[in-house]
Amino acid sequence: MTTPVLEARDVTMRFGGLTAVRSVDFTVNAGEIVGLIGPNGAGKTTFFNCLTGLYVPTEGTVSYKGTVLPPKPHLVTQAGIARTFQNIRLFANMTVLENVLVGRHTRTKEGLWSALLRGPGFKKAERASEERAMELLEFIGLAHKRDHLARNLPYGEQRKLEIARALASEPGLLLLDEPTAGMNPQETRATEELVFAIRDKGVAVLLIEHDMRFVFNLSDRVAVLVQGEKLVEGTSDVVQADERVIAAYLGEPFEGDPGQAEAAEVEAAEAAAGAAADAPGTASSTKGEAQ
Repeated sequence: MTTPVLEARDVTMRFGGLTAVRSVDFTVNAGEIVGLIGPNGAGKTTFFNCLTGLYVPTEGTVSYKGTVLPPKPHLVTQAGIARTFQNIRLFANMTVLENVLVGRHTRTKEGLWSALLRGPGFKKAERASEERAMELLEFIGLAHKRDHLARNLPYGEQRKLEIARALASEPGLLLLDEPTAGMNPQETRATEELVFAIRDKGVAVLLIEHDMRFVFNLSDRVAVLVQGEKLVEGTSDVVQADERVIAAYLGEPFEGDPGQAEAAEVEAAEAAAGAAADAPGTASSTKGEAQ
């Protein structure tokens, strides 16, 4: 028997008259690693943003362990879903330890007055958070750099730190958006081992990735998005053998293919929405940084 952790039903996302994600059904079960792949402009990041509350789906629902999630990033994190971003979003001028402690904010109960007065309850919670943060730094291999500024870490270690910060919220499901982007082969292998270790700790993993070898080595199941629609889903062997997947990646037409023009429009709409979400001072930008 499999227990669903994440269930997306009929998720659709439109930007004006353009449909970036169309009626996608998707499930991640407990203990699974699931890969989400597709050509550029396929709607993968848009779908991720719908799952994590950064976007409010035009249609459909997203549920975590049977409860429909509110479309607010901090409430999604509080429910038990954490994520990383395609572009690293660390607090560059904070230390490695401080970055992980930021991820603990949804799991602490101390309020404003407790923080201001710094009573025994606050100090106890602060010690517990620091102990947990150090456990995570040991887990990813960065405990010896706890006092280093995040901006001074090598690229691969910054990626690891972002994963540790996501894990600090004690998620049941971790979403990784292109975790090996820009990595060399050695860093990619280390990330693969880390993802397996995360799964072994009981955290389900959903990842977007362009490195096909990485995805197929890791994933129990792989789903393919093409121009906003789920084309096929199955084991790595099933997906790799599907002629429609091969055609989509080679740019060859298949029945019902709306063409490259629409794919370019989807990619442009995703970029515009992402720029709006990242704009300084916007609510979504602030919440995204806090995830």
